[in-house]
Amino acid sequence: MAALKGKTAIVTGSSRGIGRAIALRLARDGARVIVCARTVTALNDAVQEIGSSGGSAAALALDLRDADAGE
Repeated sequence: MAALKGKTAIVTGSSRGIGRAIALRLARDGARVIVCARTVTALNDAVQEIGSSGGSAAALALDLRDADAGE
């Protein structure tokens, strides 16, 4: 399904659990996904899983409790 083709989704907390499942689903539906969390290795695993299933993803390691994290 390509319902989200051409769209970009940013998913926080997406290195595991519900956040990861959401990121995988969005990618499966055609969105380019930016996965965000604190753990770089888990993020890279999520990006690899999305890529190996034909999706497009990038990782952004950050801690959103830090007000300057997104800069």
